[in-house]
Amino acid sequence: MDYNEIVEHYEKCFEKFGDTPQGVDWTKEEQVEYRYQVMLELINFREKSFYITQKKSLLDYGCGLSHLYEYIEKNNIDFIDYTGLEISSKFFNKSKQKFPENKYILGDILKDKNILVDRYDYIVMNGVFTEKRNLSYESMFDYFEQMIISVYQYCNKGIAFNVMSKQVDWEIDTLFHVPLDDMANFLTKKISRNFIIRNDYGLYEYTVYLYK
Repeated sequence: MDYNEIVEHYEKCFEKFGDTPQGVDWTKEEQVEYRYQVMLELINFREKSFYITQKKSLLDYGCGLSHLYEYIEKNNIDFIDYTGLEISSKFFNKSKQKFPENKYILGDILKDKNILVDRYDYIVMNGVFTEKRNLSYESMFDYFEQMIISVYQYCNKGIAFNVMSKQVDWEIDTLFHVPLDDMANFLTKKISRNFIIRNDYGLYEYTVYLYK
């Protein structure tokens, strides 16, 4: 299962476009903040409040260029204790350079089960499963399953992740379009029935909140 091809794709985007949304392969800059908002609302849904006062630890798994952290800072969201994790040393080094005060982790949880020593209240995986490049759907789904099962163990309250929708005008072969039935069957049979599917923010994708 050569998911390194996905990592290499993102690194090429970074080399070409630099520290921009295009540098992590978001082609429409005006859409990226919708994703950050939806990712962070994982916390609000669980806490049943939009006025959270106590700090919540959050792991940004696949943090890229730490654009989610920039969104947190820009919007004065003060209840998040942020940690970023990256599989790519190029993104890891750039994030460390930008925000040396933050905690960052470099590694691949499927190759090193010990890279996460802490547990986090919440874990978000924004854009980790939207690309599949030349992997078959079956290979990508297998990778996706392994990742979700592994990462879910390290959250105290819940995780969020997004995939491309099948309810689109057309599909792109290099993207990971997941039928809702496939998603629901995987979650209910292998992890939990305690999940929410967000398909309400106007993009050709959906976000899953998977809670403990």
